Amino acid sequence: MARNKEYDENEVLRKAMELFWKQGYEKTSMQDLVTHMGIHRRSIYDTFGDKHTLFMKALEQYAEIIETKIETQVKSQGSVKQAIRRLFEMVIPKNEQQPIGCLTVNSAVELSLQDEEAAEKVAESFDRTENLLYELLLHGQKSGEISDQHDMKKLSQFFHNSLVGLRVLTKTTDDKQKLESIIDLTLSVLD
Repeated sequence: MARNKEYDENEVLRKAMELFWKQGYEKTSMQDLVTHMGIHRRSIYDTFGDKHTLFMKALEQYAEIIETKIETQVKSQGSVKQAIRRLFEMVIPKNEQQPIGCLTVNSAVELSLQDEEAAEKVAESFDRTENLLYELLLHGQKSGEISDQHDMKKLSQFFHNSLVGLRVLTKTTDDKQKLESIIDLTLSVLD
């Protein structure tokens, strides 16, 4: 008879995600995962597979969390400019317990050149964000909130690049005023 799991799969996966986010893939050992997740090594292998498979599942969970935040915090904004501002503000850490930066961007920097599966996940995430920006900008253009003199595809690429840059910058500074000023200047393109 199989034993019932004595842990919540989503909760321990969240713990693994947080550890990968904080330390990166290469610096996180299986022992680190055992300790941080609070489950046995055998349970990790039985439930999630090897370290790489666990990491891929952690990236998927991270993408789902971000998607939920976008649905509740970005798409609910009254104006397109406010929605885009909110997307950028989500990048700024709210407290010291939150890991620094973005797991997707961290993974892009650490693994994209050597791990095809991670590179694909990163590319999918980047495409979703760029498409979101494109849809928001197009909606803003159609509603008259954003000038029709802009090429929305190029503008969405510019905003996505700026957003990725901001995600990297949050790893090097906790100067929230600096980060807000960067957001202000980036969004001034829409004025």
